[in-house]
Amino acid sequence: MLDIILHLDTHLLALVHDYGVWVYAILFAIIFAETGLVVAPFLPGDSLLFVTGALCGMGSLELQILMPLLMVAAFVGDNTNYWIGHRFGIRLFKHDSRFFKHENLEKTQVFYAKHGGKTIIFARFLPIVRTFAPFVAGIGKMKYQLFVMFSALGSLAWIGSLTLAGYFFGNVPFIKNNLTFMIVGIIFISFIPAIREFIRHRREQKEAS
Repeated sequence: MLDIILHLDTHLLALVHDYGVWVYAILFAIIFAETGLVVAPFLPGDSLLFVTGALCGMGSLELQILMPLLMVAAFVGDNTNYWIGHRFGIRLFKHDSRFFKHENLEKTQVFYAKHGGKTIIFARFLPIVRTFAPFVAGIGKMKYQLFVMFSALGSLAWIGSLTLAGYFFGNVPFIKNNLTFMIVGIIFISFIPAIREFIRHRREQKEAS
């Protein structure tokens, strides 16, 4: 998994070569799974979007097909996750397991308590949190019409910004020659807000006790 994440460009080019247009379906499934299934927060959403944008810049993928398709995947995934949370809720986290960890749920609840409904938009740019945010919204019985609005805006912002960043900058010689470091940097930067928020919440809990 680590090798795939660090060398996404190589693996995606291989997928394009082996599967042709079916690679769009594969990318759709990955984005849908990361946002729609609480068991898949480990998937490389941010770096995947940047690299696919770069491949569009190279001509290996079509930007006008990729972006709308992945926006739909993110939106449908969000809504699927909302209804899973709405229907099954906290019962899935009754016991800690490999996929259903209370720690991940707590991180999202902390972020949600601070930002409210806008969490659905902000969480798009935060690994792990973006997987659990719609789930928590479903648990909290957030008004569905409001959720849909935030989900649509978040899908447009997340897919659009990272894919276009890859499209315009992914083939700049310096970035292209150091793409592995760029991927690591994207992953590191995307985790900073969630880590900082979680540390702050833990500190407040200790001070209160």
